[in-house]
Amino acid sequence: MCESLAGAGALALDTESDSLHHHVEKVCLVQLATDGGDACLVDPLSVHDLSPLAPIMADPGVAKVLHGADYDVTTLKRDFGFRFAGLFDTMIAARFLGLPEIGLQALLRTEFGIALTKESQKDDWSRRPLTPTQEAYALADVTHLIALYERLAARLETAGRLEWVREESSAVAALEPARRGRDPEAWQKVKGVRRLTRRQQAVLRAAHAWRDALAERTDVPAFKLLSSETLLELAERQPRDITALAAIKGLLPRLRREAEAILAAIARAAELPEDELPLLTSSPRPVVSEATRRRIDALRSWRAAEATRLAVDVSVVLPQRLLERVAELDPRESADLERVEGLRRWRRETFGEALVRVARAA
Repeated sequence: MCESLAGAGALALDTESDSLHHHVEKVCLVQLATDGGDACLVDPLSVHDLSPLAPIMADPGVAKVLHGADYDVTTLKRDFGFRFAGLFDTMIAARFLGLPEIGLQALLRTEFGIALTKESQKDDWSRRPLTPTQEAYALADVTHLIALYERLAARLETAGRLEWVREESSAVAALEPARRGRDPEAWQKVKGVRRLTRRQQAVLRAAHAWRDALAERTDVPAFKLLSSETLLELAERQPRDITALAAIKGLLPRLRREAEAILAAIARAAELPEDELPLLTSSPRPVVSEATRRRIDALRSWRAAEATRLAVDVSVVLPQRLLERVAELDPRESADLERVEGLRRWRRETFGEALVRVARAA
């Protein structure tokens, strides 16, 4: 199959994983299509060594066309060690053209009148055998991708934005591999954690760790075992017996066999000495000077006008984090912008003089 890809100028690529159904996710299917019209499915659950695909993935002379590529790239790197070059993300292309809908289904419907089904979108892709419906669904995601790439690339070329998208796509290709393993501080990301007392935060930390351990033991996604809302309620109410536990929505009777373990984890956290209670590891909000604030406001006004002129979202012109970094830097000349982390070359070349002018005027 890999030998048959020789001579291809573009390769459409997509993957299906099983994160909705398993705690330890994995790439379960790789879909490929060439600009010659061939399309195929590769089953990494049967063919464990995908290294013959590595050279074409790393070949900058072959366009790898993906839609919303970051997840596919990071998981393929994690599972198979691929490197990517020549990547083109059609979702980024749609954003940089200012299209109102940037999902693949919407784009194929608008551009080609093609309606994709969502029928297998949430399937467990680790199950075998695949059904004919699943195979058709998976192939449809790449069958029309190269035609979409060619159409969007032509419009980007006309608009003078093709290199913008290529640079942004290259940044996606350079992303670090996705990581596996438990993050012991993930409990701090539960929405609502900051309204809890430190004692309640200790209970949340314990309940979160218990949920992760159960997810690993059962290979069930953690969010399917207990929602973040249920974890927060456990922390707030700190149930000490089965009756109090049963009053918490979303926990029993589904996890009745785990009730004693949950209660034990809560009790241990509730009895921790004060000096062992958690402290949230949050960075203090930086103090913004009045001059920096004026530059931020001025750059926002400029960004809004520029986005209107280009007919794109303001985040395409300058994401908020980059806007604030430019304001903090207070550039005196365009060369200063090279010190702004994440400000890519195309933005410096296209907007550099305006950014300096607006910042200095403020």
